[in-house]
Amino acid sequence: MAGEALIVIDVQNDFCPGGALAVTDGDQVVPVINRLIQRFEHVVLTQDWHPAGHSSFASSHPGATPFETVDMPYGAQTLWPDHCVQGTKGATFHAGLEWTRAELVIRKGFRQAIDSYSAFFENDHETPTGLAGYLRERGISRLTLAGLATDFCVAYSAIDARRQGFEASVVLEGCRGIDLDGSMAAMTAKMREAGVALV
Repeated sequence: MAGEALIVIDVQNDFCPGGALAVTDGDQVVPVINRLIQRFEHVVLTQDWHPAGHSSFASSHPGATPFETVDMPYGAQTLWPDHCVQGTKGATFHAGLEWTRAELVIRKGFRQAIDSYSAFFENDHETPTGLAGYLRERGISRLTLAGLATDFCVAYSAIDARRQGFEASVVLEGCRGIDLDGSMAAMTAKMREAGVALV
């Protein structure tokens, strides 16, 4: 297992029931991920970490409502309810998540003008988070991903993992999706096309 790592995506209060951008049954991933954490020598977590007034928030666009799409300099952007604001309870990891064994926490979405779904890149698909370099330096080539949400941050991370030359598998039991306008089917197909193993 030395060359393998578990990447746990955004298991934060705002994505769980009662949160600002709650994924249906999002908290049900916690026991599955806790079991995975026990099996892996290397564990990395991602944490959505937005400044207040982030450009991906509908509240930052007068007259806009959550889940609308707008054009940003880097492409189409879904507008979200304010969520995972730095330092808030919503941004903290779910209380049941046994995350203390994580070697690294990658914070993403902290640049005011650009959103970040992937653990590897901002939404311009160019600005790196540094995760790929970290994994390569550690000699890790095989990644298992789980977390929230299947059709956004998990899928984008898994596809980018493949583009960066890593083997990638997604544990579907440890994920839950938003399914915005058929996004679950679309992103599941895109993951398969990219060579991501769905297990």
